[in-house]
Amino acid sequence: MSVPSFEGFSADTISFLNRLKKNNNRDWFNAHKDQYEQFVREPGLALIRDMEKPLKKVSPFFTAVAKKSGGSMMRIYRDVRFSKNKLPYKTNLGIHFRHEAGKDVHAPGFYFHVHPDEIFFGAGIWRPETDRLNDIRTVIDDDSARWKRIVNKKSFRESFERIGDSLKRPPRGFDANHALIEDLKRKDHLCRNFLTEKEIMDRKLIDRLTGHMKSAMPFVRFLCDALHLPS
Repeated sequence: MSVPSFEGFSADTISFLNRLKKNNNRDWFNAHKDQYEQFVREPGLALIRDMEKPLKKVSPFFTAVAKKSGGSMMRIYRDVRFSKNKLPYKTNLGIHFRHEAGKDVHAPGFYFHVHPDEIFFGAGIWRPETDRLNDIRTVIDDDSARWKRIVNKKSFRESFERIGDSLKRPPRGFDANHALIEDLKRKDHLCRNFLTEKEIMDRKLIDRLTGHMKSAMPFVRFLCDALHLPS
């Protein structure tokens, strides 16, 4: 049996996620699970499969794993154990092409997000553990010239917005008057580029994502170097 190639998401993808947002309960989801499979999971897995070769050309150290569980596609089920929000399902498709050394979402990588309200490509690292975040801060401090060249480059600033949470106060061991104090206060090092519904509806999405990965690679490589990871 041949494996289907990625031909784009559809209006049904957005429609399903929008209806899930309005009916976020197990009864509704179970009654419409076939639509989740057809319009969200299957095209998502096809995209991951077809991104494998382009991703390896960007860097051989990032993975595209097309598995229903434990691969690049994030689970639709929310972990509600420690959350006040007890809604059982995520209302987005999330795909994380993470570094081969990473075991979870806290690893450096590239991210693709489809939600009824926003669609975007992201790159960087989300909420690394304290020691790893301190490693990044130290290298930003030690190699500030390289960091500034990357994040202040005109093409990078025009392509991406930098996002994520920050500390309210300077991190321990760093001067509050440091020229890069706002970057040193960051708890996440992420950049994002929004996409339109039209841009995800055909096979050209593979080229779009690959282009964004190449543009974000200097930023991601800096983070990998700070964490002593090959890139």
